[in-house]
Amino acid sequence: MSPFPYRLVATDLDGTLLRADESVSARTRDALAAATEAGAAHIVVTGRAVPWTRHILDDLGYEGIAVCGQGAQVYHAGEHRLLTSLTLDRQLAGLALSKIEAEVGPLALAASRDGLEGEVLMGPGYRAHAGPLPYVPYEDPAELWAAPLTKLYLQHPTLSDDELTRAARATVGSLVDVVMAGPGVVEILPLGLSKATGLSLAARRLGVKAAETIAFGDMPNDIPMFGWAAHGVAMSNAHDELRAVADEVTASNEEDGIAVVLERLLSV
Repeated sequence: MSPFPYRLVATDLDGTLLRADESVSARTRDALAAATEAGAAHIVVTGRAVPWTRHILDDLGYEGIAVCGQGAQVYHAGEHRLLTSLTLDRQLAGLALSKIEAEVGPLALAASRDGLEGEVLMGPGYRAHAGPLPYVPYEDPAELWAAPLTKLYLQHPTLSDDELTRAARATVGSLVDVVMAGPGVVEILPLGLSKATGLSLAARRLGVKAAETIAFGDMPNDIPMFGWAAHGVAMSNAHDELRAVADEVTASNEEDGIAVVLERLLSV
């Protein structure tokens, strides 16, 4: 049997590692454990901020480094502390928001506050996803800007996620980054920030290089991570933009797509 060919396995969460009920199958857990036993580190790289990620990591028994908040936060799960955290310039974000609304009309907004206990604020009209993730509703727009933020979330009453992302990026792409991270999840981030940014920082701490990394994902916000890693694997349920740049496409998150690839590599 040949050695496992990668030293780092990077996995997105939603639509990739997690099934629709936010669980991780026994098969996928076993495959990740086998890759770890073969010498690879597993690192979670997610758009979720730490407060929306911690319970999943704890359930997995995950004690290593995780990349959260689209790369803004590098989190040590075993020590429950932030190693790095990058915030959004609120004045610049406010300017970008006003320019986008001038182009497409009023938006429903939410925001993720910085920190281990950072709240997610949701404004009037913002459509929250069903599930257990906590959020705090707000009415006064001033509340949105009252504390440091890692990101803003945008929703439009009629534009699709792809349409809103394209329009926002065309309008303010020189001021901030705009990414589509999931259904109903269009985000404003600090310019230059991506999952690749956070993953490269985390990999450096682990002494691992991009050439030694395999990455799994499902949405356009995973494109920079695929560009950084040696091998990018899109789930069959992935967005077309990610599938177009992937090195291979595996089964869906509901069909243990990560395990399918890892088992193949482990058996070579």
